[in-house]
Amino acid sequence: MTALDYARELVAFDSISLKSNCAVTDHVQQTLTKLGFETERLEYDDASGVRKASVVGKRGRGNGGMAYFGHTDVVPADDWKFTEHGPFQPTVKDGRLYGRGSCDMKGSVACALAAAERTSSAGLTRPLYIVCTADEEVGYLGAQQVAAESRLFTEMVQHGTRGVIGEPTRLNVVYAHKGVCGLVATSRGRAAHSSTREGKNANLAMIPYLAEMKAIYDDTEADPAWQHAEFDPPTVCWNIGINDHTRATNITPPQSICTIYFRVMPGQDANVLIERARRAAVANGLEFNVKINAQPLYIAPDAPFVREALELSGRDKPTTVSYGTDGAMLGALERMIVCGPGDIAQAHTNDEFISLEALDQGTALFERMIRRWCA
Repeated sequence: MTALDYARELVAFDSISLKSNCAVTDHVQQTLTKLGFETERLEYDDASGVRKASVVGKRGRGNGGMAYFGHTDVVPADDWKFTEHGPFQPTVKDGRLYGRGSCDMKGSVACALAAAERTSSAGLTRPLYIVCTADEEVGYLGAQQVAAESRLFTEMVQHGTRGVIGEPTRLNVVYAHKGVCGLVATSRGRAAHSSTREGKNANLAMIPYLAEMKAIYDDTEADPAWQHAEFDPPTVCWNIGINDHTRATNITPPQSICTIYFRVMPGQDANVLIERARRAAVANGLEFNVKINAQPLYIAPDAPFVREALELSGRDKPTTVSYGTDGAMLGALERMIVCGPGDIAQAHTNDEFISLEALDQGTALFERMIRRWCA
């Protein structure tokens, strides 16, 4: 089967992160088994009680080798552009495969499966691993479980396996990406008609907290300690959100919620900013929760592994990206890059697609990597 064949099968599964991805994981696991992989399955229930699953496959003996990492969950498609076909009806037209997840990142997973099929008789002397996780789009929860519980991932770490996260980079070799941190502060009040004394306005306690959040924003924009010249933009992008969810202007807001989302870079300690925000929340009587604290990914741009990846991909130099990947949870694997087919600008869009050319190129690159590092 070609990458297009595999991609059509994968895109047909509605595996948005709000739903279970067990069906598509079943499919990937069955495919890996047919391709001669032993498989390890990991499952958990998310915060809403929805069952999620990841699968780790291994083919070949020996130590080291190569591990491909992808995810099977996708973002929602409520605003899908096309009326002639839905987001989970994979459609080829004008040299492109359209469908939710075609670019991010079922197309890439399909390339890995097609490359594995092409090398099924290559006589691997070192192992090939293919890992497909759950919940990458909502906090890397599947990757977190893989890192903590997978026997095969422990094996990769112990034996220095080369890792490739197949997120869409247009096959550029990415040696670093930012981490992600999410904070939520909540002020509680009491709803009432605003003409009475019965209410308690939750925004009043939130206002001084917001002033401190703005101060942190100003500091991170100005202080070189919170900047990194290898990234664009070079700042942590301290993003402030606010909502009191009050439906009418004459109701005293019973709650006020502030969200913070920021992206630390290598060499920076997110906990410094987290604790500053926490102190401000406590001082103003707010509830405070850290929703995610995922680390940046970094390997030296002149590392031998990076140079090998550049040679195989035909690129002159590696680059960085400002978005996060499952690599935020897989840092125990010291040799890790991000490199995959498709363009991140096309991910999460209402007309998501990947070109057929990108599928062919991705398959060819992954095949070269397998033959170099496993055969």
